[in-house]
Amino acid sequence: MSLTLRDATLADLPVITEIYRESVLHGVATYEINPPSEKEMRARFETIIGSGYPYMVAVDAGGTIIGYAYASGFRTRTAYRFLVEDSIYLAPEARGKGAGKALLVELVRRCTELGFRQMVAVIGGAHPASIAVHRSLGFELQGTMKATGFKHGRWLDTTIMQLALGEGQATDPPEDVYPDTLYQ
Repeated sequence: MSLTLRDATLADLPVITEIYRESVLHGVATYEINPPSEKEMRARFETIIGSGYPYMVAVDAGGTIIGYAYASGFRTRTAYRFLVEDSIYLAPEARGKGAGKALLVELVRRCTELGFRQMVAVIGGAHPASIAVHRSLGFELQGTMKATGFKHGRWLDTTIMQLALGEGQATDPPEDVYPDTLYQ
């Protein structure tokens, strides 16, 4: 599949909102039950971008956005500031064609350049394809939490995977990389 990855913009939010809506209504990657409005998705986008995290879209050869990915903080406590969580959502027609992996490769690259040291994947529904994509890039299984969500009439497990970025834990990170004001 021929695609281009680029930074997401506010103009992309209608398509991003629709991709996420489909995932909320029909998938288990997210444990949201009701799709958020475009206004809510804009607020989330602005929070992520405003905090300095990468947010990008995948565009097919015809110019259509077929997926998006972003990194965000895993938790808000200061000690977590070098850990990011990845999120990737694809339009149904893009699944299984390499767009998710391309987005993840670029997200890992960008987060490494930004100085983050660890990336975690919180995989809803313990989705086998998502686990496989993360494993193919070196993410290690940290565990599976059983019956953590209930959606579409069934209990869902959540799988946690982790990847060291850059020097990982081999060296101490610089303390002045991320301002304390972003964290509690």
